[in-house]
Amino acid sequence: MLLAIDTSTRSLSLALYDGTQVIAEATWVTEGRHTVELMAAIQALCKQSEIALSSLTLLAVAQGPGSFNGLRVGFSAAKGLALALGLPLIAVPTLDITAAAQPVFDGALLAVAQAGRGRVVAGAYDWIGDGWQARHGENDLRIVGWATLLDGITTATLISGEIDQDGLSAIRQAIADGKPLQAAPPAFWLRRAGFLAMLAWERWSRGEISDTTGGAPFYLHQPGVPHP
Repeated sequence: MLLAIDTSTRSLSLALYDGTQVIAEATWVTEGRHTVELMAAIQALCKQSEIALSSLTLLAVAQGPGSFNGLRVGFSAAKGLALALGLPLIAVPTLDITAAAQPVFDGALLAVAQAGRGRVVAGAYDWIGDGWQARHGENDLRIVGWATLLDGITTATLISGEIDQDGLSAIRQAIADGKPLQAAPPAFWLRRAGFLAMLAWERWSRGEISDTTGGAPFYLHQPGVPHP
């Protein structure tokens, strides 16, 4: 049984996954209460599902990019459980979780998460094989304002993730101006730990994970992530 924890931004999400199905999931928006809410929510989810923490076999955590406080709380909880229970911990990039939930689209995908002060952190993805794969070029993960992000789009692009009202207005205006954009339906914007659990399980099953301690979180303002 895998427990997945995502505290990257104000949106918190937890999931229990047995390798075949998502047994339970909870997602909500918190206002800076990650520390207070997270462990109580983990205990409640396990209790409601009648799953003891001692029965877990694998842990997953969202790696970022994200807020310093959010990621710190998530990694602290996940690493604490991993140490106490003697379990491997798999970290998955936050925008990969958003991308995994998106439908097939004939074009590129931009997955976004809120970065504060009217900005988003955006990652570019291409559909390869049976899913979205992150690009790894110099400008394929960046922190920008909505206007800058949308102005650079010249080919068919689907946008999804944490789209606020300003972002939605900007997308609609860009579409009206002839930009080849499409916003995913709102239900696809929510970043869900069920997808984090599936990604972590798949990578673990394929033996793709070399660091089973979860590594280190990836904050919004790390070297290599340019400022706007």
